[in-house]
Amino acid sequence: MAGRQPVTPDDVVFSMMMLKEHSAFYSGYYRHVASVEKTGDREVTFRFDEKNNKELPSIVGDFPILPKHWWEGTDAKGNKRDISKTTLEPPMGSGPYKIAAIQPGQTIRYELRDDYWGKDLPINIGQYNLRAINYTYFADADVEFEAFRAGTIDYRQENSSSRWATRYDFDAVKDGRVKKEALPNEFRATGIMQAMVPNTRRDMFKDARVREALNYAFDFEDMNRSLAYGGLKRVDSFFWGTDLASKGLPEGKELALLEKLKDKVPAEVFTTPYTNPVGGDPQKARDNLRKAVELFKQAGWELKGTKMVNAKTGQPMSFEILINSSSLERSINPFVASLKRIGVDARIRTVDSSQYVNRVRSFDYDMIWSVWAETMNPGNEQTEYWGSASANRQGSRNYAGISDPAVDALIADIIQAPNRDDQVAAVHALDRVLLANHYVVPLFYSGESKIAYWNRLSHPDPLPEYGLGFPSSWFASQPAK
Repeated sequence: MAGRQPVTPDDVVFSMMMLKEHSAFYSGYYRHVASVEKTGDREVTFRFDEKNNKELPSIVGDFPILPKHWWEGTDAKGNKRDISKTTLEPPMGSGPYKIAAIQPGQTIRYELRDDYWGKDLPINIGQYNLRAINYTYFADADVEFEAFRAGTIDYRQENSSSRWATRYDFDAVKDGRVKKEALPNEFRATGIMQAMVPNTRRDMFKDARVREALNYAFDFEDMNRSLAYGGLKRVDSFFWGTDLASKGLPEGKELALLEKLKDKVPAEVFTTPYTNPVGGDPQKARDNLRKAVELFKQAGWELKGTKMVNAKTGQPMSFEILINSSSLERSINPFVASLKRIGVDARIRTVDSSQYVNRVRSFDYDMIWSVWAETMNPGNEQTEYWGSASANRQGSRNYAGISDPAVDALIADIIQAPNRDDQVAAVHALDRVLLANHYVVPLFYSGESKIAYWNRLSHPDPLPEYGLGFPSSWFASQPAK
């Protein structure tokens, strides 16, 4: 990638137009950017079609700037590049690293640029210390772990509580050559919702009582004890782990917002704080399954013999849980077995990543496992996650298919909030309404980043308050012996 050119207004205009045209996320995120044009040698003007969206002027400074001249040029073989298609040609960028080598599906290598334009800026002092960074891709988490244990991988982030509890007892951990740390940093400002997501575009999941019944069939406490050694916590908010999570009963500004929507939200929003069912022993499990059967009955389903069927049509309650990693199966299998006890036929379907992405983008699934990570400043992305405008836009992250006027109104209250107090009240109200409608079956999270690394690597102490700083602020130390 020889030659350097400055970023120009033409690059900014080109980037916004291409991102809105070809990215489902950006087309929704910037849907209120009505136009963008070059208005000077160093000036670009954005025009919006919505008033009082205080976040919009800020987020138009967040999108990646792409080099127009490169994307509209030709590759080494003389073929014209097409930004709408994937490519194995390393794209031109403006960061400190360049792609030096790639083996599709196996590895990618980044090397530090000696001519990085921003290396002497104060904000970059102490960063980008590693001369080269290699990422290796694995299709199996156990194979990845063994490669790390053998020392061929320097750093890994562990996502299995059971593996963290039982398999980090090898010699290199005991003698200090491999370091383990469980850090809350990333979660101090990140709200998490990890859940199994029924697709409400499917008729069987349109009734909230059916979705609630599915939650009663999930015994988190038993799974946490038997599979995760008690290392997980149950998620009970779409902004779990942060001050944006709703709690107790609504009051003050939050109550006022909900009162305006009283005829559009579930009555329990005003009377009953949200809680997940609690299992963990045979009696509680039986009670929860009885409640699930009762909810199914209220929604028009009944047990006939050993099958849960629609009382009117005789259609059996049968659905597929689509995932793209076999590592998730062990957490879903107990849920499937529990549903089978009340006549519900749930099946796990594990597919490769390409098929999974294509099916999720086109909403071709009954249920998936998904994670949403929230910032402490929610805004326009809420429409992408839960708004009616994204419910039928393929490629959006409205995986549940939510199309609810009360949810839309509360999203608007968040986006147009005049101050932080009003914003927080609107977020609490939105969280409460999403939970009361049982759009997802909340799962779990540990609330910590579990990392392990060979002592060839070191990090500054302390680490950033809200992150791990990896790999930008880490550095190489003496090799392990």
